[in-house]
Amino acid sequence: MPDSLSFTRRTLRVVGKCVAVLVSCCAVLGIVRVSAPATAGPQGDPPGVERQLAFLRHALDGGAAKESQELFPEGYFFLYALYGLSRAESGMRLPEGKARSASLREARWALGRLESEEGRAPFSAALVPSYGVFHRGWTNWLRGAVLALQPAGARDPGEVRRFDADSAALGAAFDASSTPFLESYPGQAWPVDSTVAVASLRLHDALRPPRFAGTTQRWLDGVRERLDPRTGLLPHRVDPATGEPSEVARGTSQSMIQRFLVDIDPEFARRQYLRFRELYVVSPLGLGPAVREYPRGVDGPADVDSGPLPLGGEPVGDGRHAGRGPGGGGRAARRCAGEPQRAGGAAGRHPVDQAVRLRAAADR
Repeated sequence: MPDSLSFTRRTLRVVGKCVAVLVSCCAVLGIVRVSAPATAGPQGDPPGVERQLAFLRHALDGGAAKESQELFPEGYFFLYALYGLSRAESGMRLPEGKARSASLREARWALGRLESEEGRAPFSAALVPSYGVFHRGWTNWLRGAVLALQPAGARDPGEVRRFDADSAALGAAFDASSTPFLESYPGQAWPVDSTVAVASLRLHDALRPPRFAGTTQRWLDGVRERLDPRTGLLPHRVDPATGEPSEVARGTSQSMIQRFLVDIDPEFARRQYLRFRELYVVSPLGLGPAVREYPRGVDGPADVDSGPLPLGGEPVGDGRHAGRGPGGGGRAARRCAGEPQRAGGAAGRHPVDQAVRLRAAADR
């Protein structure tokens, strides 16, 4: 009996050590996957991207966008928009011509869903521009990405005309507005939505004969006059009549703003990004980087934008935007520098190339 008990104890100890080693290996693997670069650089897709895109297409065919619409107001629209932009981004890493045909087909398919009755349903046709700046800005950005996938001398004429017309409508709306932040819904305005729209005008001027330099400069002048006084960043939400801040800058919108602002004004974007990193980018428990929803020292409630905030104002993001801006010095930023970005950067240069160059300039 004693020998039997001794054998059992030894066996349990060995099994316990094996389990501990296995758990430790899984934990280390998880940390490496969070911290390591997700791609080899601007010319290569991250591992598994095509499988993920195929999975997303299958999910969309199965009604995932309609399910997302039940979770938040732009669920249907955003799922198609981000799928289309991801397809376009993946295609931009391929040689021009037939190699991009599948990406072009899928990006066009997603664009068609944005302009469908379901894609427009949450938005008001009475706004200026029609359906609001959120819908028109993201749609114009994706349309520009579709054109960027095509050789400059062989772009679809109808798509070119539509891009010109939609860009003109956005430009006219900004020019006629007393505030740089147009409405996304009646009586509601978020600066991040106008930032995407103005970036699409800059994309237009990179792909087509330039015409929106004055509009962009007036927009920037208005933005600088209406920064969030607490953080010095673009606010999360504003008064739609005046553009004055009505809510402190927040991580969910800042993560998006920092991606697009660099396409509008790299130097202004650099200063904004450095301030964003200072106030919002953290490494909880030595892991990360992660993005706070509220600036350091401020806690706030969770909502449909942020999702759950288990640590009060602590991280809501996984840091995928934390190193994308133009001034992202340090190891965390360099780790993020190679991650895929949304398609449609300035013509003739990949958006990742642009961000890496700007980061290097900011570090000097």
